[in-house]
Amino acid sequence: MKRLGPDDDPDRLYTVTGGRSRSADDHALDLVTLIVAESDPTPGMQSEHARILTLCRRPTAVVEISAELRLPVSVVRILLSDLLDRGKATARHPRVLASAQLPHADLLKEVLDALHRL
Repeated sequence: MKRLGPDDDPDRLYTVTGGRSRSADDHALDLVTLIVAESDPTPGMQSEHARILTLCRRPTAVVEISAELRLPVSVVRILLSDLLDRGKATARHPRVLASAQLPHADLLKEVLDALHRL
């Protein structure tokens, strides 16, 4: 079992999120959602928010932000939700093709049979 380090302190994470355990469901940020800063950090801003804005001058995935800040994704989602609500950042969600359908089972079986014959 991994021991908690100074960055994993539950009290610190509680403070960083203002006691919240969930982000706003409006944003539905998944791991590959790209975040783009719409403004520079301002004096007095929470340090984690400022770091996110600096990091996201170019589109950056939620998972990359989490790794860079060394914070759990759940905490990063809460911080990002704050920035999105204030208009300090925007989210670019991955596109899902509406017409994407799984191939028919018969076609998959034919492909599998062909692979076995190789």
